Amino acid sequence: MATQRIPVILVTGFLGSGKTTMLNHLMRDSTDTRIGVIVNDFGSINIDAMAVAGQVDSMIPIENGCLCCAADASEMDEMLERLTDPELRIDVVVIEASGLAEPRSMIRTLLSSSNERIVYGGLVEVVDAAEFPDTRIRHPELDRHVRAADLVVLNKTDRVAEDERRGLLETLREIAPGAPVVTAAHGRVDPALLFDHRPRETAEEGFRQLSFADVWADEGCGADGCGDDVRGHGHDHSLHLHAAYESVEFSAAEPLHPQRLMEFLDSRPAGLYRAKGFLHFAGAGRGRKFGLHAVGSYLRFQLSPWERGEPRTTQLVMIGTGIDADTLTKRLAACVATPGEEIDETHLMGVLRYVDETD
Repeated sequence: MATQRIPVILVTGFLGSGKTTMLNHLMRDSTDTRIGVIVNDFGSINIDAMAVAGQVDSMIPIENGCLCCAADASEMDEMLERLTDPELRIDVVVIEASGLAEPRSMIRTLLSSSNERIVYGGLVEVVDAAEFPDTRIRHPELDRHVRAADLVVLNKTDRVAEDERRGLLETLREIAPGAPVVTAAHGRVDPALLFDHRPRETAEEGFRQLSFADVWADEGCGADGCGDDVRGHGHDHSLHLHAAYESVEFSAAEPLHPQRLMEFLDSRPAGLYRAKGFLHFAGAGRGRKFGLHAVGSYLRFQLSPWERGEPRTTQLVMIGTGIDADTLTKRLAACVATPGEEIDETHLMGVLRYVDETD
């Protein structure tokens, strides 16, 4: 039977873009989710690790070097092995890279990991809205970094005028066509965009060291003080973090045609960041349930059996920015197999290419 894997999210961005600030907010806003963190600061004193210490359930700091070159595949496996120990009950691992890290190298290292308890959770590139135009001139390789991202966070938008913000969004979309882009001030990104909320099932599971999040929750204050209007928690829902993205659900009682579903996934629309759920394919036999995990361009299926009495249905959730819910739903509805269609194992070949070998 397939096991639940822990997503590993890579957070990259040039020096001073606000990665640590964003990470701190993710910790604060995920009080019921166990987060393991690998922090990589460039220097002998790990300031970033000190900044997030006390807010995570388990953290491994890496000092005096760039993660993409200081840790090879075996060293990364060792770190992930420690954080994914079942006894820790970690729900998600976040790797905050040095501002000098090479994103593609980090992706390759993670995807080559032999750890069967993890799954790629996407690469998030944090961009400093105030400094990006000048930094891009000095460091043209930043374009390559943005193109490697599954999600781009345009941070510090409170420091630029509205016309500058729109211009930056257009520039980022030109650099990385199709990549979802969200804007943020002070690194505030909704955790639900990056990973699933997993509340503790028992009181014992919920027991942990008191964090800053607990204090803020009790006091009704955030990291920036007690101003609701500043933090976006007032009555205007357009200011809420979830207003930056949309979640679309799809379900079907009839099985899907595997080839048509793959055509949809191969041409999924711009702005669609995550897709997850369970699929019932025609021609797959009654015993095989396909779990879908897609982040950016990364796609993977996980096989597991249907439980006794479990309805054979397709249930999907899609998350992104600027996506058209009606169009997505119609395209998925067109993937439902029609009565009388002859579908066999050969039609599943496109799907099986993305099934984890361990399944």
